[in-house]
Amino acid sequence: MSTNDNPPEEPMGSELPPQDEPEQGARREAQPGGPAQPAPPVRPAGSAEPGGAAPAVAPTPPAEPAQTGRQRLAQGLWPPRVSRAQLIVALLLFVLGLGLAIQVRSNSDSSALRGARQEDLVRILDELDGRTKRLEDEKQRLEDQRKELESSSNQAEEARRQTVEKERQLGILAGTVAAQGPGITLKITDPKGQVQSDQLLDTLQELRAAGAEAIQINGVRVVASSFLSDEGGGVGIDGKKITQPYEFKVIGKPQDLEPALNIPGGVVQTLEKEQATVAVTRSAKIVVDALRAAKQPDYARSSSS
Repeated sequence: MSTNDNPPEEPMGSELPPQDEPEQGARREAQPGGPAQPAPPVRPAGSAEPGGAAPAVAPTPPAEPAQTGRQRLAQGLWPPRVSRAQLIVALLLFVLGLGLAIQVRSNSDSSALRGARQEDLVRILDELDGRTKRLEDEKQRLEDQRKELESSSNQAEEARRQTVEKERQLGILAGTVAAQGPGITLKITDPKGQVQSDQLLDTLQELRAAGAEAIQINGVRVVASSFLSDEGGGVGIDGKKITQPYEFKVIGKPQDLEPALNIPGGVVQTLEKEQATVAVTRSAKIVVDALRAAKQPDYARSSSS
């Protein structure tokens, strides 16, 4: 039997021993001619690797503090959640409040005495006292006349005398007779032509309220039935045109007439706002001699006839 020096051949298809290779994925690819290798086991997150340190654990976020009642109320109120009905109600309340504010302001500003000085208020009070005294004197005079008529032995003569006196008084008021007495002279100079008939009418009304008994403007007698109108370049009184300067001759008590024109927000201040110049002069004797023709009524007749 001969000795064979060659080593025996390895049988075909024998498996090669496994070799250590670096990990390149979750599974190894099968080597040519051999079966697929199983994938290494998957470690759970946070578990320590063999022979290594434990991985760092993510910190837990701190818990939010509990909100107070005020904070919850603020979050409920802001941002506001407004419905259409609430908007309509809010708009109506705003309009109502605005109307009330305008009404209160107009009522407050309508008084000419707002912001007046103490001296002006005292003067106005004295003027009111003067008007009251004049009315009381007139009442007392009428009562005296009644008593004279009742007690006079010759009632017919006394009645005639009082009738003549009454006719004289009515003639002064109607402008059919001249009059004289204490009073004031009011002169209005209007170089820019800003004074209109309504300002002159307000002046007349203020003078009458202060006790004026006879008034004449630029030679025209003013009576209860007089009317004023705007004319080109001037003012018309009962159809007669007058131009500036406007001069008022007024018979009455000067101590009542002048303060009535100078009250806060009165005639003088109103005219001065129109850049007019106003001058008031007291006098012990004012003559009103402009006359008006007496008119006979067309339909009225005395009930005694």
